[in-house]
Amino acid sequence: MPADAPIDLRSDTVTRPTQAMRQAIASAPVGDDVLGDDPTVNALQDRVAHILGKQAACFVPSGTMANQTAIRAQTEPGDELIAHKDSHIIHYETGWPAALAGVMIAPLDGPLGQFDAEDVAAVVRPRTRHFACSKMLLIENTQNRGGGSVWPIDRLARVANTARQHDLRVHIDGARLWNACAATGHKPADYAQHADTVSVCFSKGLGAPAGSAVAGTHEVIDRVVRFRKMFGGNMRQAGILAAAALYALDHHLERLTDDHANANQLAEALATIPGVTLAYPVATNMLFIDLAPTLGNAAALSARLLTHNILTMPAGPQRMRLVTHLDVPSTSIDAVIKAFRAAFSTAAFSPAPLAFLAATFFRVLTMSSFSFGFFLLTTSSWVKRMHLQLLHRVNLFMLMALTSSTGRVI
Repeated sequence: MPADAPIDLRSDTVTRPTQAMRQAIASAPVGDDVLGDDPTVNALQDRVAHILGKQAACFVPSGTMANQTAIRAQTEPGDELIAHKDSHIIHYETGWPAALAGVMIAPLDGPLGQFDAEDVAAVVRPRTRHFACSKMLLIENTQNRGGGSVWPIDRLARVANTARQHDLRVHIDGARLWNACAATGHKPADYAQHADTVSVCFSKGLGAPAGSAVAGTHEVIDRVVRFRKMFGGNMRQAGILAAAALYALDHHLERLTDDHANANQLAEALATIPGVTLAYPVATNMLFIDLAPTLGNAAALSARLLTHNILTMPAGPQRMRLVTHLDVPSTSIDAVIKAFRAAFSTAAFSPAPLAFLAATFFRVLTMSSFSFGFFLLTTSSWVKRMHLQLLHRVNLFMLMALTSSTGRVI
């Protein structure tokens, strides 16, 4: 990376291939994967199936396609899928379950994006001609909107066992399963044994430019391959991407604990700043911070951080998600902390707190005007005009402050 490149905390998807990974890409033997004869893709698929303890695997362009081909391969239109309400498939996959698989979703609740066996049992529908057919359970591990939380393996096993008792298929959205394993010491197959299908991603913490995979039985993966083609995911000389994934599996798995350590270091420092609270415990490479209104909003903070060469992205009006990854070495964390402190220092004099003060002052002044109503009715027109002009100027100041702090009139 160039020395003056910004420190990018928006996501672990922003990683760039290392020079060694680029060399692996350039030297990869390739074929036509649509015809099944790309040797590098075949090697990757065999490797992933072995790592996850499954019979077969299919390489796909994205994590979204990995999830959706797995869902489509194991459901029929009109079926119902059970998942946490904060699941990636609900929020970030453009309505694909409804549009392409034709399935309904029964959303579950629970802290950190997780749930338990009784929650699953409670929403399984009776098998009659009148109801949608409960067909599949989805578990996201790690859970993005749950703060990057890791499913305890005993809970995951308990939930999956309940699903099987109700004749449900089980899919693990393991886009960051590698991070779950790095945090717990479990092997990927330890989680995967409890699911019929598992998806994993290579373009997040592992630093490959693109690609995910789905693993399962030969029968299910045959259907995944069919739906990959139907959904437009077939690629020809895809070995150039598979080579990056293979390199990542060989060289970037063990270093994931560095990302977790960096996230914890950053979280500990930011938590000491007045007005900043951690939304969730830091479990892997993500931290979510909530901002007090006196510090402004998340969009304004992102703009101030950009002036310090730090890229961030709001996760809500007062919330920000920060993600550490391959391109954020431990030597960068002190610079990030310094930038945040400088940005918060600027926030103390930003329009957002001024808008709050202006609004408060205006409300007090308005209330006072009612108290002096009788006085104004009995005094001269000159005093009335001065009073109205004062109210108008305070109102205008408040409106300007609110507009400059939010970028729009509210």
